[in-house]
Amino acid sequence: MDAFRHFEEPQIVTVAEAAAAAEELVSEAYRLSSADWRRHRYDVKTLRELSPEELAPGRLAHLVRYSGKRGDSFLASAVYDFYRICLQDHVILSALSSRKEFSLFPLALYVLCHELVHVVRFSRFLQPFETPLELRCEEEERVNRKTIDILSRVRVPGLPRILRHYESAGP
Repeated sequence: MDAFRHFEEPQIVTVAEAAAAAEELVSEAYRLSSADWRRHRYDVKTLRELSPEELAPGRLAHLVRYSGKRGDSFLASAVYDFYRICLQDHVILSALSSRKEFSLFPLALYVLCHELVHVVRFSRFLQPFETPLELRCEEEERVNRKTIDILSRVRVPGLPRILRHYESAGP
């Protein structure tokens, strides 16, 4: 992973701000409370923090599901899903350098909002995490439409360009 470009500290701050804004926007869209987010457990990691299996060549981000367990319980009810949004710094930075009209905050906001919509849909069992490839495209389209719907109500400089760009493609 050392060969890949990583976010620098100011970029990490921008991504963290985008993550907070994305969580707030998705919370409003799905009417989630802070207690709901404790049930929809997730975190966000950048490239420096990812393991090799969390890399996703060519993708802006990758969502991984892990299982956790409360305490030392042996009960199946103590097991919970935990999602990790794996940002692919090098792919995001490449998108920014190839599309000069893009800037980091609106792109990160779009990517993180998209992944959080996935987290909510998986956590609420609106879509199974394990989905056959032919059905994944349909789910990506649904998530992308919801993401664009959520973000189209927000005034962020540069965001309309990103929404137009990803309107049919997704991240």
